[in-house]
Amino acid sequence: MVEVIEHLDESRLTAFEQVVFARARPGAVLVTTPNADYNQRYETLSAGEYRHEDHRFEWTRAQFAEWAAGVAGRHGYRVRIEPLGPEVAEVGAPSQLAVFEQ
Repeated sequence: MVEVIEHLDESRLTAFEQVVFARARPGAVLVTTPNADYNQRYETLSAGEYRHEDHRFEWTRAQFAEWAAGVAGRHGYRVRIEPLGPEVAEVGAPSQLAVFEQ
């Protein structure tokens, strides 16, 4: 799921979780999403703006890690979070990756 979840209404994430992790149950799932912490590095974004007009939300690293840990715990997956792109000490990388494995 490359840069997909932020295009879903947050209220639909439970359905997404059920379809992918409870029903399909693949051996591995990769989920990427923008890192909201990094947005301050974009000069063209005002505070509170998203990178794309169709984004319903953009999560910080802590929010993404919390969501991923919850999904993994509820469905028997291990998860690790990885940065995607060059990292900046204060804000991390532009995007973030959750690797879920059974």
